[in-house]
Amino acid sequence: MTLLEIVALVGIVAVVLLWLAWVRASRLDRLHRKVTSARVVVTAQLVRRATVAAELATSGLLDPVSSVVLGESAWQALAASTAATPPESRALLGAAAPPAAQQSPGSAESELTATLTEVLSDPDEVERLRREALGEELLGQLAAAWYRVQVARRIHNEAVAQALRIRRSRVVRLFRLAGHAAAPTTLELDDSWPETLSGYGRS
Repeated sequence: MTLLEIVALVGIVAVVLLWLAWVRASRLDRLHRKVTSARVVVTAQLVRRATVAAELATSGLLDPVSSVVLGESAWQALAASTAATPPESRALLGAAAPPAAQQSPGSAESELTATLTEVLSDPDEVERLRREALGEELLGQLAAAWYRVQVARRIHNEAVAQALRIRRSRVVRLFRLAGHAAAPTTLELDDSWPETLSGYGRS
């Protein structure tokens, strides 16, 4: 093999490696942006669910104990979600500067799920709420937001998994294409909903 052929071969290999690096970098950048936008969406739906839960707690339709417990749980979820949201994303959500959160978003949202499940566990009580115009409206809004939380969180976590797979690839590690960007993390929380809400359309 002549010197010219060796130089040509090295040049081809270098071009291929640079092309692979560009492709990987572009894909990684798209996935990071997808994770960020998906997190904004899931946070918006979590805020919406907590807001409706707070409205239900203050509606006068629940017994006093349930109202207080649900109100406190909804407030903690709102505080945790908005506190964990970057200022630029908080502006998109229309959320004000939050109070100091006492729990992580996942823990606070899981607690809200448990509280709502307990409050709405009695089919007779839920049926009573449905007979009230306000109760029917709030339950419908709660179910819609809850379902969107499940869908948005699934999309977010799938995007995180894809980004992590790309970050672990040899090309990304060799060329340090991830830079100093922190590795994205999945959002883990209990978003299963009570059977008493299964009669509402998931739209």
